[in-house]
Amino acid sequence: MPVIYGIPNCDTVKRARSWLTAAGVDYQFIDFKKTPPDEALIRRWLQDIPLETLLNRRGTTWRKLSEEERAAAEHEEGAVRLMAEHPSVIKRPVLDSGNRCYAGFQPELYETALAIK
Repeated sequence: MPVIYGIPNCDTVKRARSWLTAAGVDYQFIDFKKTPPDEALIRRWLQDIPLETLLNRRGTTWRKLSEEERAAAEHEEGAVRLMAEHPSVIKRPVLDSGNRCYAGFQPELYETALAIK
């Protein structure tokens, strides 16, 4: 069963969840606020998702970080720690299809990843 990670009030997460429901896909949703991803899970995502994609440097959470926190994120180890401490800097949603992980929502990508016809 595919797993979607994100924040329920995020518009992109809402669109992805609505799309999956409309496509008849059973999935599990994991709320970052209630169950933050740990460093091991983030490293697993990074096996498929480039750091530049997974770390959202355009959101309000990123802008609120200190210069030290931002500087630490220049290296993968620091970025992983930052994402574990501040899950809101992770590009949402993260889809774990069971075979591969993806960040963001694109219907065509979801169709391919989940073999939806």
